[in-house]
Amino acid sequence: QRVLPIDVVIMAAGKGTRMKSALPKVLHRLGGRALLSHVVDCTAQLSARRAVIITGHGAIEVEAACALFQGATGTFDMQFARQEPQLGTGHAVQQAVPLLGDDGVTLILNGDVPLIQAGTLRKLLDVCAESKLALLTLNIADATGYGRILRAPGGGVVGIVEHKDASPEQRLIGEFYTGVMAVPNKLLKTWLARLTDN
Repeated sequence: QRVLPIDVVIMAAGKGTRMKSALPKVLHRLGGRALLSHVVDCTAQLSARRAVIITGHGAIEVEAACALFQGATGTFDMQFARQEPQLGTGHAVQQAVPLLGDDGVTLILNGDVPLIQAGTLRKLLDVCAESKLALLTLNIADATGYGRILRAPGGGVVGIVEHKDASPEQRLIGEFYTGVMAVPNKLLKTWLARLTDN
């Protein structure tokens, strides 16, 4: 059985204004460790070949902290891509493109989700199957503030609409996008080259 090459892009550029702290959001601690450290450890459990950490706000602090993480960092190639200025998630992933392989799959994660489980990510990679985009979504009663998943009558995803752009009917949708996706590298690179700010 062929081992699927996995690249991981971890978003760690945000300021985290809701944290009301000068410390970069991903360096706040949970269980005695930085939030980002938990995500990096999860990445190691997937036997990823590389992780690209997207840095921006507090980039020097975040990159220095990553060098100190114990355990996971020795099991794969860890690199950094700076996002300056910060022009959204798509733009952030564009910064990682030169560091990603042409084969395999890229798993896109947020650096502030310390409770994400490797088993969940493996299921997402299975759905992706190196052939299609796979999104991790959640259903909750009140998805205020999150990007809603729009589905066709047959159930397929046809779009994601941000809360601020959603109609009153769309705001009633309880399924939202978590910011976690798996996408074949060949498709990712093609799509990112066509990305615009609208």
